[in-house]
Amino acid sequence: MPSKPKTQKFKQKMVWEYGFACFLPNCSSAIENEKRERDLKRRNQNLEHNKAWLLAESGADLSNNGEPQSVHSSFRFSFCSQVELESMNLNSTSSSSSSGATVLMVNLDNGVSETRSQELKWRIIESLERSISPVAHALVRFSYGEILSATRNFSKGRVLGRGALSCVFRGRVGFLRTSVAIKRLDKEDKESPKAFFRELIIASSLHNRNVVPLLGFCIDPEGLFLVYKYVSGGSLEHHLHGKKRGVFSRLPWSARYKVAVGIAEAIAYLHNGTERCVVHRDIKPSNILLSSRKSAKLCDFGLASWTPAPSVPFLCKTVKGTFGYLAPEYFQHGKVSNKTDVYAFGVVLLELITGRKPIEVKSSPGEENLVLWAKPLMQQGNGTIVELLDPCLKCTRRNSIQIQQMVQAAAACVISEDSQRPDITDVIAILRGQDPDLSDKKSALPGNECVIDCYSQLQQTKSEMRSHLALAMLGVSELEDDDYLYCR
Repeated sequence: MPSKPKTQKFKQKMVWEYGFACFLPNCSSAIENEKRERDLKRRNQNLEHNKAWLLAESGADLSNNGEPQSVHSSFRFSFCSQVELESMNLNSTSSSSSSGATVLMVNLDNGVSETRSQELKWRIIESLERSISPVAHALVRFSYGEILSATRNFSKGRVLGRGALSCVFRGRVGFLRTSVAIKRLDKEDKESPKAFFRELIIASSLHNRNVVPLLGFCIDPEGLFLVYKYVSGGSLEHHLHGKKRGVFSRLPWSARYKVAVGIAEAIAYLHNGTERCVVHRDIKPSNILLSSRKSAKLCDFGLASWTPAPSVPFLCKTVKGTFGYLAPEYFQHGKVSNKTDVYAFGVVLLELITGRKPIEVKSSPGEENLVLWAKPLMQQGNGTIVELLDPCLKCTRRNSIQIQQMVQAAAACVISEDSQRPDITDVIAILRGQDPDLSDKKSALPGNECVIDCYSQLQQTKSEMRSHLALAMLGVSELEDDDYLYCR
């Protein structure tokens, strides 16, 4: 007998939900809508119960008509859910209690459900797919599984370098196990999709022997990845400033001169050899890779931008780059042009000449900033070349001319006024001992008798450069060993 009501209910359910559904579709849809509303209500209740709250409890005296008095006890903070909060028996309004609890309830729920987050990810992926479609056919598309296998599940032993928004891993892909460098962008950063798109579009358009080629990419809900050719010789940063190097691991002068010319040619290609002028904005030794034969290759186009034309500047709201390599007009006013890269390259040339870092906190007073220290020495002429030269190098008859040429090129590149700096093609001519075309410059470059830069405004901009130095050194003592220090 007890089972009869259940049987009747079951029959009624079968008849109404299935038997009459074909004759009364509206009834069926009404039942489905009712189910959907119940599920939605239950889901909202679960979300409400799972909200995170922050409790701040204090042993305050709540007497005196329930008005809290001034207390000096420390607060205890803890997390709890909505269910736990409701289950707590806080009798703070009771005047008879000798001690109470002041509860600060702050809802920490971000208001975005997991389903909503997944939908947002897929929208971003779809937008990226549409944006890169014009160039995607020229690149290899890797699956996320291939990226995992290549990096051995992103093993720490495979890390080549870290950036503000990225981490680079060494890996092997394909049937031939080709060595590659896989750049993983931070999937939690909102700027990553934009940075991924910009770098892919720009890097895929570059084809030069002195630029590291982009081979492929991976777009997946788990992350965004760019796959570059692996360069086995390591970075110029490692060869110049590596901690584990010995005296004999320093680059000889012939390799340094070869690197200088190679990177100058890479910059010239970016500025003049493509359909649109590309400004790298982050030229530094850690972004210069060396092959086994010490051929230099420029890499990392995460900050690269297009400009309307060479020498046509534009303003950017956010200054991004690495302290010590930022041109004064870029650092102070956000002005970007091809001359921004020329200044950074001049700092790299000074590093090749001196073996010093651009910012050295532990150096003697007056020698912390490489550019400010080197300028007076370059102004004095050839007699001070020995003071500029890396102690590991020797100035011989064979390389003395090349050293003079590189010093002269460096002095021209780090001129404070951007309009006085030469184009990169003129810098290459100086490095090779040729006469640069300076007909459009207001002043001529110094000759061999006086290897200096023509910074007539040095005294006028001295205070600005001092502030540049002070800002550049903020936090350097803690992060001076980080190859990827970005200012935001």
